Amino acid sequence: MEYTSGGASWREALRTAASGLFSRPSGRRRSPWSIGVPLIAVAAGLLFTTSATTANGTSLREDRRPQLAQLIEDRRERVEESDQRRAALLTEVEAETEALAGTDAPIADQRRRGEGSRQAAGFTALRGPGLTVELDDAPRLGETRPGNPSNDDLVVHQSDVQAVVNALWAGGAEAMSIMDVRVISTSAVRCVGNTLLLHGQVYSPPFKITAIGDPAELRHALEVSNGVRLFRDAVDHFGLGYRETVEGSVTVPAYDGSSALSEVEVPK
Repeated sequence: MEYTSGGASWREALRTAASGLFSRPSGRRRSPWSIGVPLIAVAAGLLFTTSATTANGTSLREDRRPQLAQLIEDRRERVEESDQRRAALLTEVEAETEALAGTDAPIADQRRRGEGSRQAAGFTALRGPGLTVELDDAPRLGETRPGNPSNDDLVVHQSDVQAVVNALWAGGAEAMSIMDVRVISTSAVRCVGNTLLLHGQVYSPPFKITAIGDPAELRHALEVSNGVRLFRDAVDHFGLGYRETVEGSVTVPAYDGSSALSEVEVPK
């Protein structure tokens, strides 16, 4: 429905209300309806006028979801274009640095120092035996579960992902990835609703965490972790998903994001 003008309806409602309130035929007792109907008409006229002013000639019931979907798609394309430009600039910087290293001894020395730290910093891919852990939300099919769990009980939380990550590091993981994205020292795991935010990208469950290291040590670290134990209890009670897969040989990709730091604090 579209509202273009509320003036006429408001004036008509006001006239109806006034005539009902102030006109009283002689010899007859006024009934409750003679007062109630004009008041309802006044309220309806006010409602129509407010709607017309708010609508400003547009439909109040217009579905804005297609516009929102288009906005999200436009922003996604802009992010992809920015990533492509960043990758091209990084390639140019790498080529210029390599060319200078061939003629400038100090630059060559610093380049060798940097290359020696790239693996430890996560800027090179690593392959070896390891373990993959998958965490998933509980299926929501109208099932009746004991204890009447809330929606929060049926989804994977940030603390659950962090518990697995910390346990794998404690178990001697040499390298790790979440959703096939390399985890480095500045990586921060954040959950928004039931989605995971990592390095500016949003991921939906199931969440896959892969670590390279001794599979037996990694599994033991998961078993003794209090946070992982709590999640496994939720798996038993509420039907969340948890799976461990021993990897004979798996590749953790190199980190390809920005290494710039916006803020650094030196501990005292």
